[in-house]
Amino acid sequence: MDGQVTSPAVPAATALPAEIGTLVVGGGIVGSCVAGFLADEGCDVLLLDEGRGGGTTSNAGSLHVQMQSRFMQLYPEHVPNMERQLPLYPKAVAFWQELGRSLNEDFDLKMTGGLMVAESREQLDFLALKAERERRLGLDVTILDRRALDAIAPYFGPAIVGAELCANEGKLNPLLCNAAIRRWLQARGVVLGEAVTVECLARAGTGFDVTTSHGLVRAGRVVLAAAAGTRRLTEAIAGSVAVPAVAEPLHMNITEATAPLIGHLVQHADRMITLKQLGTGQIVIGGGWPARPATADGPPEVELPSLIANATLAQHIVPRLGDLRIIRTWAGNNTSVDGMGVLGEMPSVPGLFVAIPGDAGYTLGPLSARPT
Repeated sequence: MDGQVTSPAVPAATALPAEIGTLVVGGGIVGSCVAGFLADEGCDVLLLDEGRGGGTTSNAGSLHVQMQSRFMQLYPEHVPNMERQLPLYPKAVAFWQELGRSLNEDFDLKMTGGLMVAESREQLDFLALKAERERRLGLDVTILDRRALDAIAPYFGPAIVGAELCANEGKLNPLLCNAAIRRWLQARGVVLGEAVTVECLARAGTGFDVTTSHGLVRAGRVVLAAAAGTRRLTEAIAGSVAVPAVAEPLHMNITEATAPLIGHLVQHADRMITLKQLGTGQIVIGGGWPARPATADGPPEVELPSLIANATLAQHIVPRLGDLRIIRTWAGNNTSVDGMGVLGEMPSVPGLFVAIPGDAGYTLGPLSARPT
């Protein structure tokens, strides 16, 4: 990065550039990586972000690989799509490692594996069937009874009878990662437009007129990486094309730091929970509890029932969490799709690209953003 021009973010009161080669909408992990990779290729790039909590804040550093059993049971019609995309997930985790090396940055990325725990024989049997399907698709998965589970993860409470171990899964510290990616963008000269809303897109010759809350920008091409917000923008310019992306506001908690306790990425076979411990000692508790949806004037908001239920379930699974204080809660928008990502140029609108990686979008983000 030595010798590169540093481009500061465009403050809200400053006009955006009138013209740009590529305009990327959405400053989460996907849009940021798209902008960075294009800038690495010598493109001039403007990255716009409205500044409200999105998918990058709701994932909180999980590197998911195995299929989500609860999602499989709720939406069996989407399972074939999930299986079709599943081989991308271990590749995406490997690409995260490659990205850290190429940027010479420490993301606190740990490949310690993921445990999906079961509280009944029925749940464990379902995980065994799931594991058989995942092995056929190349995942490294094993079913553990309670004795085998205790040998590698002795912190679970008595309700847990076993688990599926996926060696391909891991975790990272998203605060370190997101800050490192922002430094990369600035060093590559990406123009960052923060607190800027994109209101509509329109064709302008072979390019686009992009109307924003801070003026009009003419772009040669546009990449929509705005997660669920992409749907509104595509409908405005290509109404016959329906992007299957829906906002799913989710709740997150983080505890005070403690000694090493939870070594794995932890999920549940049938209940809404994820647990992971960062290298700094804090334990992140999430897993899909709902938050209050975003409004036109603000981001998603925390709901007290979700805070209580999320923390209660976490303590049920790992009783020692009961000794820790929750120091922060927040909400972000996950993007729910049909089991597969939406990636590439829209055939009906040349020059308009969509970048929605699908379920576990933070995991798939850098790989999905990489130029092919």
